[in-house]
Amino acid sequence: MKTNLITREGYIKLKTELDFLWREERPEVTKKVTWAASLGDRSENADYQYNKKRLREIDRRVRYLRKRLEQVQVVDYSPQQDGKVFFGAWVEIENDDGETKAFRIVGSDEIYGRNDYISIDSPMARALLKKEVDDDVEVNTPLGKKEWFINSIRYDKTPA
Repeated sequence: MKTNLITREGYIKLKTELDFLWREERPEVTKKVTWAASLGDRSENADYQYNKKRLREIDRRVRYLRKRLEQVQVVDYSPQQDGKVFFGAWVEIENDDGETKAFRIVGSDEIYGRNDYISIDSPMARALLKKEVDDDVEVNTPLGKKEWFINSIRYDKTPA
């Protein structure tokens, strides 16, 4: 199950990526393809082949981003969230061995390239939802059930 939730920061990041690809990178690559095509034989023209491939990648990503930005629902911070774990929360947890983890619960589109973000769809996030500081949480993992204790919950109260 994949939710369509996204933080305001995540939405802005995807929109910025779309704008960059469409307004800056795509026109530049299109110029290179046109230039390389004007040289003649395209079958052995590495510039043409590479840039044509890059153009297809850009177009594929642009199509995905346009479709995805229409589907997602932006979730902003609300004061009613304080004290409990909800979407967008920064959570610090600890297990019985003293191992701590800190992360933010975000949409699935936001987790790539970030070690401190987890998807709202993950077992950990699902187990933490609606819990409070000092609550114990049991999380089902591939290695069995794990117990965690919630140390802190905070929210970024101003959108990026």
